[in-house]
Amino acid sequence: MRLRNKPWAQEYIQAHPEVVIANPEARKGKWHEEFGNSNPVHVEVGTGKGQFVIGMAQQNPHINYIGIELYDSVIVVALEKVLEQEALPNLRLLNVNGKDLTEYFEKGDIHQVYLNFSDPWPKTRHAKRRLTHANFLTLYRDLMPEGGEVHFKTDNRGLFEYSLISTTDFGMQLKLVSLDLHAEEPEENVRTEYEEKFAAKGQPIYRLEAKFK
Repeated sequence: MRLRNKPWAQEYIQAHPEVVIANPEARKGKWHEEFGNSNPVHVEVGTGKGQFVIGMAQQNPHINYIGIELYDSVIVVALEKVLEQEALPNLRLLNVNGKDLTEYFEKGDIHQVYLNFSDPWPKTRHAKRRLTHANFLTLYRDLMPEGGEVHFKTDNRGLFEYSLISTTDFGMQLKLVSLDLHAEEPEENVRTEYEEKFAAKGQPIYRLEAKFK
């Protein structure tokens, strides 16, 4: 993805710490205080421009959502979208790297992880960078209570097949496997920007839900 530089992005982000948390490491183990309730926390790693995580927060006010995005020129678009809403008290954004989750969360802080249209890293030597690699699955598991889940969507069949094998080999329970999500699209499905783009081209969307035992 080619990123357009937005020199004003960091200043804009810093002006809205009520949405993009400035020091998330200080919230580690205390996210219930940040949200002012004890509702479960769901995290999207690689939230992009925010369409999915915003839609989920609107659809499920009883769940707290955190969207993580590394690039400030991308997350600032998500921030703008959040500010256009009347109120989303159950949503926060983090401008950090998803591989550093343990810096910001501890065991039990996260109840569910969403991975949407992640970089497939097709070369074998880059397998460890895939967000469904065993190293990342270990990371997610170590931050969740028993029964935590990973929900994954992609247009890349190779990455999907890899993820099926990876989650199964990790000992996770596959709750849902879809080879064409939009053939009978669930009413509660919230589409990402990429999902709409690929669906418009007639590409199938693959989805899985896997649960840690």
